[in-house]
This record gives sequence, C-alpha cells and structure tokens, in this order.
Amino acid sequence: MTMDISTTTGRVRAWFDMHLVDHGAIRAIYNNFYDLGGGMYRSSQPSPAQLAKYQKKYALRSVINLRGAHGYGSYALEKEACDKLGLVLHDIKLYSRTPPEIEEVHAMDELFKRLEYPALLHCKSGADRAGLGAALYRILHLGHRVEDAMSELGWKYGHFKRAKTGVLDFFFATYVARNAQSPIGFLEWVDTEYNRLDLHSRFREEGWASLIVDKVLHRE
Repeated sequence: MTMDISTTTGRVRAWFDMHLVDHGAIRAIYNNFYDLGGGMYRSSQPSPAQLAKYQKKYALRSVINLRGAHGYGSYALEKEACDKLGLVLHDIKLYSRTPPEIEEVHAMDELFKRLEYPALLHCKSGADRAGLGAALYRILHLGHRVEDAMSELGWKYGHFKRAKTGVLDFFFATYVARNAQSPIGFLEWVDTEYNRLDLHSRFREEGWASLIVDKVLHRE
C-alpha cells in the first residue's frame, strides 16, 4: 500500500522512511546515473529533488519505475514529484534474482515503443533490475547486440554476477550461446525456445557473493 503523505505527519514519516529505511541517504550522495543513448537514462531510486534536477538538465518526460508500486516512502514521494513535474510515471515490476518472464520482456518492448522520451529508468540501487531494463532497452529499442548490451550488468553499476542476481547475466548468456550455434533473433528465441524454469535451475550462484548482496547491501 502506498504511504499516505496527505498530512504533515505522513509526509515526515515518508521522508524518514525514504532516507533511512529505503537507504535514500546513500543515493543522495551517489545515484548511479548513466546515459544509455537515444534519450534514455538509468539510475537508482531518485528523490524528488533529483527528479527535478534531471528533468531540468535532460528535459525528461517519462520515468520507468522497475520496482513497481511499493510501500516505501520513496514511491509516494516519487509519484507526487512526477505529478508536479508533469512526468509520466510507468510502474513495471522486474525481479533481480529470477530470469524475466516472457510477458515481462514483451511488456518492456511495448513500453519502449510508446514511451515519451527523454526518459529515466530506475530500480532501488540502479544495479540489477536497472541493468536488466537497460540491456533490454539497448537490445529491443536501439538494436544493439546482446553481447554488447550485457555490459549494463557489471561491476561499474554495483552488479554481482556471481550472486543470485547473476541469473540475469545467465539469461542473456544463454541466448548468446544459442545464437552462436545458428542465428536466431532475440525475441524469437524468447518466444519459441526460452524455458525460464529450466534456465533458472541450471544457474549456480556463489554463496559469498549472495551474502554481500542480500545481507550487506540489502538489495531487493
């Protein structure tokens, strides 16, 4: 349920929640912001002040929230900020520790086609789901090779491919290996050959990396 910020008490609670519970204090210093090209940017969860800053600097028209609607104060404040700034907010929930559903891949493809650009896509930390979304954007909208788009999932953004979150790398790597055998389009592979459950069962994480991601960094 979205936090109620209609009262002063509710607004103060939301701000404290955003900064202390949802780790917004860290994002206030480093927002993991990068330009993907073609009028798309990626980042971690932006604060209202950061949204205003990015809109002014990059003329943003849309925001893609890959966390989906959630109960942290950061969502209520983001939604309000988008309304005030005239930004269209799209809530699409992706996951960092399971391969994407076929429907999720197509939902992102359709959104990229109808989106008002320039746009910003984000998750919580800007590392895993933002990396997945950024890679899909480059593949589906910009037409980049999957091998190149996979770089959106990397150390540079704080992504751990040896943790449970590495299943996202494995998703793309599985396609690359299949395509090397005989050429097949990415969406064609997703629709006709991709077996999400089988792929997930074949992925192997390394415990130390998952410990850092889950217990130290508290990633979603």
